[in-house]
Amino acid sequence: MTLFDLTGKTAIITGSSRGIGKAIAEQMAALGANVVISSRKPEPCEAVASAINETTGRAAAIAVPANISSKENLKNLYTETVAAFGQVDILVCNAASNPYFGPMSGIEDEQFTKILQNNIISNHWLINMCAPEMRARKDGSIIIVSSIGGLRGNPVIGAYNISKAADFQLARNLAVEFGSDNVRVNCIAPGLIRTDFARALWENPAMLKEALRGTPMERIGEPEELAGAACFLASKAGTYMTGQMMVVDGGATVT
Repeated sequence: MTLFDLTGKTAIITGSSRGIGKAIAEQMAALGANVVISSRKPEPCEAVASAINETTGRAAAIAVPANISSKENLKNLYTETVAAFGQVDILVCNAASNPYFGPMSGIEDEQFTKILQNNIISNHWLINMCAPEMRARKDGSIIIVSSIGGLRGNPVIGAYNISKAADFQLARNLAVEFGSDNVRVNCIAPGLIRTDFARALWENPAMLKEALRGTPMERIGEPEELAGAACFLASKAGTYMTGQMMVVDGGATVT
C-alpha cells in the first residue's frame, strides 16, 4: 500500500481513447484501479480497454462509448459503470471540444454553444450523475482537465479559454458544495501537450515557437506527464486538496 495506491477504486475517464485521457486511464489501471474508457467511437475505446487488460493481466478496463453532448449517453456511461464495477470512486472529465480557431468576433453562435456545452455543461451533467453516491459514501474524487488557457487571453482560442476558465469556477463551487461529504473536486491545467486535440497548435512551426516563447523547459508536454497529477488527486496522496487547479505546463505561466 502506498499513498498512490488505487486498488479497488473505479474511475470513469472521458475522452480516454487517446491523448491525456488514455494516459490517465493507463496509469490509474497500473495503480490498481478499474477504469472505464469512453469517447465517441466504440472501436478506439475497445482497443484501449483491451490493451490495458493485457498489460495489467486482469479485467481492469471496460469500454463504454459516449458522446458528451448527449445527456442520455452520459447516463448510460454512468449506469454501465455501476453495473460492471458496483460504484464510481473517481471521475475524470477530460473530453472537450474546440471547433473554432480565430478571434471572438468571427465565431458562429453554433460553434460557441458547442464549446460551452461540451466543455462546461456536459461536465456538470456527468458530475451530478456520479456525485450523489460519492457523497453518500463520504468519499470520492472528481477531476476536471482544464487548461492554462483559462488563465490567459488569446486571439486564436479565446472561446475555448473562456470555457476552461469556467471549469476552474465549476471545481471551486462544487468543492464548497461537496466538501462536508469528503468529496474533492479539482482541476488539472495543462500547458501545450502533444495530443491530436492540440495538433493545430504544435504542428505549425510558427505557432509552436510562439507557444514555447517564455516556457522555461523549452518543450511541449507529453500526455504521460499529466497522468501523475491525476493519480495524485485521485489517491490518498491528495485527500486534503479540493477546489484547486494544478498547473502542469513546463513553467509557461511563471514567465
